[in-house]
Amino acid sequence: MAEELTDPAEGFAPLRIRRVVRETADAVSLVLDVPECCSHRFQYKAGQFLTLRVSVGGRDLRRCYSMSSAPVEDELRITVKRDPGGVVSNWINDTAAAGDELHAAPPEGRFTLTESDSSPRELVAFAGGSGITPIMSLVRAALAGSDRTVKLFYANRGRDSVIFSEPLARLAEQHADRLTVEHHYDEDAGVVTASAVESFAARVGDADFYVCGPTPFMDTVETALLGAGVPKQRLHLERFTVAAAPDTVTDGDAQACEEVVIELQRQKVTAAYRQGDTLLQTARLQGLKAPSSCETGSCGTCMARIVEGSARMLNNDALEPDEVEEGWVVTCQALPTSSKVHMIYE
Repeated sequence: MAEELTDPAEGFAPLRIRRVVRETADAVSLVLDVPECCSHRFQYKAGQFLTLRVSVGGRDLRRCYSMSSAPVEDELRITVKRDPGGVVSNWINDTAAAGDELHAAPPEGRFTLTESDSSPRELVAFAGGSGITPIMSLVRAALAGSDRTVKLFYANRGRDSVIFSEPLARLAEQHADRLTVEHHYDEDAGVVTASAVESFAARVGDADFYVCGPTPFMDTVETALLGAGVPKQRLHLERFTVAAAPDTVTDGDAQACEEVVIELQRQKVTAAYRQGDTLLQTARLQGLKAPSSCETGSCGTCMARIVEGSARMLNNDALEPDEVEEGWVVTCQALPTSSKVHMIYE
C-alpha cells in the first residue's frame, strides 16, 4: 500500500487515536496508532515531541506535544495539559476520543538522553507541572534501557495536579534501588526556591541534568544549578513558551531589510522583504516549499545558514551556540537585521 500523507511536502501523516487516558482533571494522554506505511518515519527517541496540525473553528493550527512514552514500550503516547488560553489543548482535552484522527509530523527534538558510556552518569530531572511529560519519557527509557540511577524533583501546585502520580509510584516501587522521586507542592511549601534546588542537587554525584516546566520554575532551577557548579554542557533545558513575533521590525534591529536571497533545492530566489515577516514566511511567499514542522523554534526542521547579512531569532530551542555562531538560524523565528540577507537551506 502506498504511503498516504496529508501533505507530502511537510510530511504530516494521519494517526488514529487508539486510547484516551484521563491523567488529571486538566490533562489527557493520547495513545496513537501509526499507519504501517509510516512506521519507520515515526520511530522516536525518549524526550522528543510531535507537531500536530489540527483545524479548530476553521483555523489551521500547529502545536507541539512531547511524548510521555518511551520507545521501549512499543507505543506512541503524547500528554496534553489544558492551557487556560490554549485553543488546541482545550480542544484535545474536551473532544479527543478513541477512533479520531490527528495529523502529525514525525518526531523532532534534542531534549534526549546523552549517549551512554562504560560508566553512565546519573540522570537528575527537575519537572514543573506538565513539564513532566518529556521527563517521564526520559525516566522510563533510562530505567528500561540502562543501569543509570535516576532522581526526579517534581513540582506541582497541589496533589490533584500531579500528572502520572500512579505510574511514577509504580516505577519507584519497581526500581527502588535506582529511582528516587521527590514531590514538591506549592500549596504546602510555596514556589520552588533556589535553596530547594541546591539541596536536591547536593545529594547527587556525576550526573546529567534535565529541566522542563513553566518559565519561572526553569529560570530558578537553571540559575541554581549553574550557581552550584553544574557544567553548562551537562544541563539540558526544554522550554514550552515562545516569544510572539512583532508586527514590524523594531528600532533595535540594525536596519530595515530590503532584500532576501534564498537558496533551496537548486533554486535561487531573490525576494523583496516584507517588514515583520520571518525568513520562513518570506520563503513561502515566493512559493518555495521550505522545510518546517513545529514553527516554534523547537525542532530545527526549518534551519538554514545565513552566508550574508544577519538575523535575530525570537526563540531558539533547537540550535547549539556553536551552530548559531556559524550562521545557522531557525527560519520560523528569524527576523532580518541587515539590509540584505542571503540564506541557504542545506
